[in-house]
Amino acid sequence: MSRIGKAPIAIPAGVTVTISDKNLVSVKGPKGELTQQVDRDITIAQEEGNIVVTRPTDQKKHKALHGLYRSLLNNMVQGVTEGYKTTQELVGVGYRATSTGNVLELTLGFSHQIVFVLPNEVKVSTTAEKGKNPTITLECADKQLIGQIAAKIRGFRKPEPYKGKGIKFEGEVLRRKAGKSAKK
Repeated sequence: MSRIGKAPIAIPAGVTVTISDKNLVSVKGPKGELTQQVDRDITIAQEEGNIVVTRPTDQKKHKALHGLYRSLLNNMVQGVTEGYKTTQELVGVGYRATSTGNVLELTLGFSHQIVFVLPNEVKVSTTAEKGKNPTITLECADKQLIGQIAAKIRGFRKPEPYKGKGIKFEGEVLRRKAGKSAKK
C-alpha cells in the first residue's frame, strides 16, 4: 500500500496548477513554472485546494507509479514556492571557483581551467573567504535539474579518500582511508 501516494498535496496561495486532458500537469508560482507528463493510467485531480493522485488497480506497476508521481508533483509545488538550494565546497590547495552570469570557472589542479555553462534556470554564486574553503551555491526551482548539475560539478574532481581533496557537498561526511603504514 502506497502511503506516500495517498497523501494529498496542498496548493499554497500564489500557485496555480493546470491539468490537461492528456495528463500534462503544469505548476506555476513565484519562482517559475514547471511541467510534468504523468502516465495515462494514473489519475490527477484538483479538489478543495489539494492535488489528489489515484491509481486504477493494486498492480505492482500502478503502486510504484502512484508514489512516484505524487512525489514528483509535490517537488514541483515546493520548487515553485520555495525553490531548492545546494552548496558545494572545494577542498584542496589552489582550488578556486568564480562565476560570471551562468558561467562557472573552476581551477581544480588540472593544467587548464574548467569552464562550465549552466542552464538559464539555475542561478550560481561563489564565495571565497580567507581561511575557509571556496563554496559554490546553486539555486533552482527544479529539484531534478539542480541535482543533475550538482552531480556534474562534483564529477569534475570527486573527493579522494586519503586527503579528502575534491568537490564535496556541504555537510557531506567522507569515508577516509589510512595511508601507507611503516614497515615493522
